[in-house]
Amino acid sequence: MKIGKRTVKIFAIKNRKGYAAICCDHLTEGKTKEEAYERMKKALERTDRKNKAWKAE
Repeated sequence: MKIGKRTVKIFAIKNRKGYAAICCDHLTEGKTKEEAYERMKKALERTDRKNKAWKAE
């Protein structure tokens, strides 16, 4: 899956129930693949906003 130009890898967690998503040094977890993906979108948006504000200073 992709978010913009970034590739997101989603996989089942072996020692827990659910799925995890990894992208750009972020790790998110969810009960479903879709939930892990949506959480990753939010995490990347927060990082993008933080980096944009930091560069403006």
